[in-house]
Amino acid sequence: MLVASRRVENAQMALEQGGAPPTRFLSVDIYDSWMRCISLGLDMRRPPPPEFVSPAMLRQEQQRCSLVRGLALAEMHTLHQQISGSNFMVAFASAEGLLLDIITDRSFSDASDAASIQPGAVWTERFCGTNGLGTAAHLKRPIAVHGDQHFFPRYNNLTCVAAPIFAPDGELTGILDASSDCLSRQTHTQALVAMAATQIENGLFREYHRGNILIAFHNRGEYLHTLSAGLLAVDEDGKILAANRAARVLLHGLPASPGRRFVDIFRTEFSRFVDEGRRKERQGLEDDVGSQFVATIENTRQFPMVQAVAKPRPAPPKAIAREFVSADLTIAGIVRQVETAAARKMPILVRGETGTGKEQLARHAHAASRRAGLFVAVNCAALPESLIEAELFGYSEGAFTGAKKGGSAGLFKEADGGTLFLDEIGDMPVTLQAVLLRFLDDWTVRPVGGSKRQVDVLLVSATNANLDESIARGRFRSDLLFRLNTLEVTLPPLRERSDFADIARHLMAKIDPSAGLTQGAIDRLAELDWDGNIRELRNVLSRLSLNEQGGLIGEAAVEAIVGHPRSKRLSGGGSASGGLKSDLRDLQRAHLLTAYAESGNNISKTARRLGVSRNMIYRALRENQD
Repeated sequence: MLVASRRVENAQMALEQGGAPPTRFLSVDIYDSWMRCISLGLDMRRPPPPEFVSPAMLRQEQQRCSLVRGLALAEMHTLHQQISGSNFMVAFASAEGLLLDIITDRSFSDASDAASIQPGAVWTERFCGTNGLGTAAHLKRPIAVHGDQHFFPRYNNLTCVAAPIFAPDGELTGILDASSDCLSRQTHTQALVAMAATQIENGLFREYHRGNILIAFHNRGEYLHTLSAGLLAVDEDGKILAANRAARVLLHGLPASPGRRFVDIFRTEFSRFVDEGRRKERQGLEDDVGSQFVATIENTRQFPMVQAVAKPRPAPPKAIAREFVSADLTIAGIVRQVETAAARKMPILVRGETGTGKEQLARHAHAASRRAGLFVAVNCAALPESLIEAELFGYSEGAFTGAKKGGSAGLFKEADGGTLFLDEIGDMPVTLQAVLLRFLDDWTVRPVGGSKRQVDVLLVSATNANLDESIARGRFRSDLLFRLNTLEVTLPPLRERSDFADIARHLMAKIDPSAGLTQGAIDRLAELDWDGNIRELRNVLSRLSLNEQGGLIGEAAVEAIVGHPRSKRLSGGGSASGGLKSDLRDLQRAHLLTAYAESGNNISKTARRLGVSRNMIYRALRENQD
């Protein structure tokens, strides 16, 4: 690294002396970029001022790129969490190099040239010289620009990793960038950025071809729902409309271009392939040169021709999106991804703080999937460890002491044809994780003391734990994580959402349709920290509805419960929501104790009923004794 830095210094010295840098000092891509900068008349000693578009132009470009931007924002939040630490930023720009969105640590803003790194800035080589985002836009391929490889020394404290995003027609549609200070850079960032860009491209592919037949295929079945799977869009006559990059790699040398036909590539008649897709999820395919693939028709529920012999489905619920408020642009992107994944029966992992709406998003996924079966929620932390396998996979009569007569089908079987939601997946015992991993290989359950049976479930998992840390400590299997998070989304905390007012009004309408909130009341509520997120907000609104008994609730009613946030801050007192949180803890403890009494003083039964951990019940009992 020291040798490379000296080579760059030598190249810079050559430029400052009026000559061109010798090619031996720089990599080919960096050298070519520096030469383009010179041809543009740039002087590394006199960088031009940052270039910005007007706020109106920025809004126009954000709207024009709304589809790819929504997909990108969801990936940016996930990516920022994956590389989280000090001095990191994730950015999305248009194909023209205009910064549209950034997610950044405060330390990055303080430590870097933050004035030019904000939405509305133009980061092409013409204005910023050699840089990850601008150079990737020119090259149309991923690149990393480290430290003094930047043309302008003002950016020498940064490491920038960028990857282009292409639309299904092959046109450049955006750039994803992850930047950090040079000391904080991580070796795996480039791979993570490239994977996020591919995820966005595949999301665009599926959105563009929502009305066509989508075929996913791979040489290995376990990779069928991963980023490496090939995707083909075909019409009802078997004519190829588009293929993603992975498909073109897997079918290298075969005629997979638009306008060709399914039978030009594969040795199976298209009608036979579709008929087989009606009967089972996966099937084998052989291409014209003898390569073997596992394939699936992803969106069978959207096509009458593929639904012909499918089980009757109920009419899709009306306006399902309204059940999960998504006025926030980041949330809207997450919801779109979840809806698409649910329709394709892809395993979904939802991360987020307690109370951010993980189960509500899982229920939305179930509704969006149009699945006829039940939504079955399981709290992994509340199940007794000794019986958790029997609870999930079922058991036959007499399988163990205490097994009920006739046995139990198990929760997986109960969710057959529907959705199984595994909450607090991070608390699942390691021994059971291996069993769950085997299930994900063939979707077959083996009840304790019984024979194997296959089930059809949409699997959604959720956690507020740091699974990466759990993996490092040996508490969670990395191979299971990779199978659970075919789609992984992270719900932001309530304090970071831009649709607080929509959420508050939605919750109040559900709690008491006769009640409403004034804008002043909403503004007062929005000033709180909401450590308990949406769940805490729901509890406060419930209390308000009891106090006011219908009608319009104003800010005075809110202040009567939460106090006056501004006055407490000015007086230097404690948290404005301290009294409120204490009241909420009392209400929660009373609720737990009531359920405990109604469950016959059975801790496990109470935990299962409420969907909480047994530790929470124990804690409530101890606090009540004190």
